[in-house]
Amino acid sequence: MKAIIPVAGIGTRLRPHTHTQPKALIPIAGKPILAHIIDALVEAGIREFVFIIGYMGDKIENYITTTYPSIQTDFVIQTTGRGTGHAIWLAKDLVESEELLIVLGDTIADVNLKQLMEAPTTTLCVKKVDDPRLFGVAELNTDGSIKRLIEKPSIPKSNMALVGIYRIKESKALFDAIDHNISNKITNQNEYHLTDALMRMIEQGVVMKTVDVDNWFDCGKKEILLDTNATLLKRLNYDTSNYKFDNTIIIPPVFIGNNCTIASSIIGPNVSIGDNAIMNYAVVKDSIIGPYAQIEYAILDRSLIGNDAVFIGMKQSLNIGDSTEINFG
Repeated sequence: MKAIIPVAGIGTRLRPHTHTQPKALIPIAGKPILAHIIDALVEAGIREFVFIIGYMGDKIENYITTTYPSIQTDFVIQTTGRGTGHAIWLAKDLVESEELLIVLGDTIADVNLKQLMEAPTTTLCVKKVDDPRLFGVAELNTDGSIKRLIEKPSIPKSNMALVGIYRIKESKALFDAIDHNISNKITNQNEYHLTDALMRMIEQGVVMKTVDVDNWFDCGKKEILLDTNATLLKRLNYDTSNYKFDNTIIIPPVFIGNNCTIASSIIGPNVSIGDNAIMNYAVVKDSIIGPYAQIEYAILDRSLIGNDAVFIGMKQSLNIGDSTEINFG
């Protein structure tokens, strides 16, 4: 089975961080979003990958070829943002009617991938959500098969959102459906959505079912990114006993990269710090600090600090007499 991972998006919701690096390479819990996805797929036995790259795609290609030399990779360029359906369609010449696993490059979810890959029908991963209008949605028949798929419905008839993991048995039918939509300029919100192509397959008689995921993190916003970081840190449970820094308290779960300089600080809980970061007189919790960042004389909570960023707060020496009140707030 071959995996297709679209990572061509610009990541506008995570600006300014995505001005200098693609969203898929933003670190959480000690490694990039994309690495969490690839590691899970490799553990499930997948060795052949197709990456749809675009915005700063050279950085993604360099990261993958350097970090994962043992997997078989192909890279396809999507020059314009024409939707996930169009992105998948670009890989058609690299797929020979084989079964596929499609995973969107900003999606981390808890699902048994081996079980998913062995499913007898095309299977889409779903999760109940509070506001289905923001997602692709699956409406089900009484037997559990999918009756209808619709992208971002204005009046949802289901709260089962597509999480961005698709196990496709009929890959030729999928590419034919996307090709039909592109040839006939059938778009939704000016894009060729994968959801619409899958719906065409259902209309032509392809049986699809769903599988629920326990946890799903659509890592496209800062707040979700920080929540994902906290959840993964708890799960990975990095050993913090080896972290030895001067006059510093570490409150797990925490990940600290290589060659960091940290002194007189309180780090944690739920903090990831990239390689070569500098932290002095800092109190940091529920945050992600990028590689080579420098944080001094600062208190940070639920913060996302990019690579090479420098934040130096106020340092004061006070001589305060009796019955004095000073409020910097």
